[in-house]
Amino acid sequence: MLTMGIESLAPKPGTSKRQPKHPVYPYLLRGMTIDRPNKVWATDITYIPMHKGFMYLIAVMDWATRKVLSWRLSNTLDTRFCVEALKEALFKYGAPEIFNTDQGCQFTSEAFTSVLKAWNIKISMDGKGRFKDNIFIERLWRSLKYERIYLKSYESGAELSADLTTWFTFYNVKRRHTALDKKTPDEAYFEGLENLRPAA
Repeated sequence: MLTMGIESLAPKPGTSKRQPKHPVYPYLLRGMTIDRPNKVWATDITYIPMHKGFMYLIAVMDWATRKVLSWRLSNTLDTRFCVEALKEALFKYGAPEIFNTDQGCQFTSEAFTSVLKAWNIKISMDGKGRFKDNIFIERLWRSLKYERIYLKSYESGAELSADLTTWFTFYNVKRRHTALDKKTPDEAYFEGLENLRPAA
């Protein structure tokens, strides 16, 4: 369709619309070496096609180890499910030094940024239209959709949620990454934390 210049007439789900009144923060990751867990976390929203309509999915990822720390589904693009995913990750794994997002209104909202500030986390935001600034989570979406989502037709949110639980567990616990020396995200994350602890 791209080669032939054909576009669908169906409405396109927009997940990263800016709110001009919300403050935008600078991108802090340019030239930075990110080689340990909890130095940088990233998040993004994607849409999941259903048998009828679609749902929205957010995931919070540890940048260095690719571990998915939390995720949430919603049938609307409100900020609430984003804040819930953020809080779950923070309460489970502590706080990163930097949290990177795009400039979507959910992430620039006071409800979201106030949580980051309360945990003394530096806020980093991608340049407008620069998906490569958050490339690892974009790769996560590609893997999820081609390995799972596009192969199925989900009838309900409950069915989708159960399947995502299975896939994210596989991704964290069993999927080995060449960039992680053939370790799984869980292995890389927890071994990395262990290496950060001072010797007894």
